[in-house]
Amino acid sequence: MADFESLLNRWQSAGVLDAEAAGRIRAYELEQERPSGLRWQGIVALILGAILLACGVVLFVSAHWDEMGPGARFVLVLGMVAVFHVGGAWARESFRGLSTALHAVGTVSTGAAIALVGQIFNIQEHWPAAVLLWAIAAAAGWILLQDEAQQTLTLLLFPAWIVAEFSYSAEGHIGEFVYLGRFLIVWAVLYLTFFLGSKHKIVQGILFAAAAIEAVVGIEMALQGWSSWGNQTSLSLGTRTWGWVDFAVLPLLFALFRLRKSLAPVAVAIVFSIALPWCNGTWTDTSNVVNGGQSYVRSGPNLAAHALVAAFAVFVIWWGVRQASRALVNLGIVGFAIAVVWFYFSDIFDKVGRSLGLIGLGVLFLAGGWALEKTRRGLLGRMGSADTSAEEAK
Repeated sequence: MADFESLLNRWQSAGVLDAEAAGRIRAYELEQERPSGLRWQGIVALILGAILLACGVVLFVSAHWDEMGPGARFVLVLGMVAVFHVGGAWARESFRGLSTALHAVGTVSTGAAIALVGQIFNIQEHWPAAVLLWAIAAAAGWILLQDEAQQTLTLLLFPAWIVAEFSYSAEGHIGEFVYLGRFLIVWAVLYLTFFLGSKHKIVQGILFAAAAIEAVVGIEMALQGWSSWGNQTSLSLGTRTWGWVDFAVLPLLFALFRLRKSLAPVAVAIVFSIALPWCNGTWTDTSNVVNGGQSYVRSGPNLAAHALVAAFAVFVIWWGVRQASRALVNLGIVGFAIAVVWFYFSDIFDKVGRSLGLIGLGVLFLAGGWALEKTRRGLLGRMGSADTSAEEAK
């Protein structure tokens, strides 16, 4: 109520409300009996408690695992999953937050249980199938509970299963990291844009953070290009076909559900991920040794790779402005800054000497940081003005 009073006072001072209208609003709010929501301290406590509880269970099981027979191991694994879900069901009516945390720990424990059961009964090893079973368990939890934690786990585990299956089939072949990098880039862009404006803020926040990290990892993997060593062979036609389905067809199909928000970024990400692995240069270096120089061939990203990554970051900024998403604009600004620093260290720093390189780096951080921050504030300011104009038009 104190926060609401400050707003009323500010609106009265600005002439937006008169004393009579403010009094009616105040009286109405005082009559409402609204239960207080879960504060951020409680949310943090639940998250940390769930993580600590899961870690403690893992440590306890690992410490006593060798002392137990197969039957006791099986009972312990089933009990570990059942206890958390039963506890979550018991707390669902009285404390919804605690119930969500316990069910989430139960679903996470399901993944460990699947792996342990496979070990107990010496089931033939195919670890991607375990990830699939774990994803199905999370999907069942999402369907039954309509829970944001279960939804988040489902949306993380199914792409993880696709990656696991492809990696299992492509392991040791030329182009494995290229296709994995393409998958990570395109799915990251799908997740960055698909949930813009969603009411499920927890799902949006976790997937946005995971997708931002995923995009960086994907770019790094794609930049490894088509390098090979030893007697590696190329991917088979079937594996390459499934790779294209995984990183191009499936994301486009999902993007159709959020046509205005995701289709264009996903299409651009597909083109970007296809072009990036080809932006590699090859050169010969000579090592300086006493008895003469020894030459060896090196490869790495060329100027086109730096330009392509920077251009993609600019596109993310532009799309964030178009969608009025501050998170996308900030992410694009950070990505562009990383691309510039990466180019400086890769192509300039070693060529100008250490002292001049450090001076240039300092100037780059000061001038570049100022320019990027000014640009960011200008873009966010225009977005705020546009939102205000839209509200006034309504």
